[in-house]
Amino acid sequence: MGKELRKNPRVGFERGPNVQIMGIDGSWRRPGRMLDVSAAGALLAIEGSLSGLDITEFFLLLSTSGVAYRRCKTVRMNGDQVGVTFLKGAVKKKHAPPAKVMA
Repeated sequence: MGKELRKNPRVGFERGPNVQIMGIDGSWRRPGRMLDVSAAGALLAIEGSLSGLDITEFFLLLSTSGVAYRRCKTVRMNGDQVGVTFLKGAVKKKHAPPAKVMA
């Protein structure tokens, strides 16, 4: 087997966890399974047709309630498998504490 060239090593699953993907606007969802994951991305097996859906960017729902999720960008597709990279959200800037006024 060849040398692993990825920056972030992946963890593979024998029977991956159930996930769902959801459109950015919330207008569609598809169930699937996570086949492997790293700090930077994942490989997903999606159930159902993706034709007609914009899967350039979407949310990967990791919990049934939707509380745990990642925003993703599709990097490759092969049949029902979708390779994604995780997008980072905007970093919130910390506000400086108010200056003390010397009287």
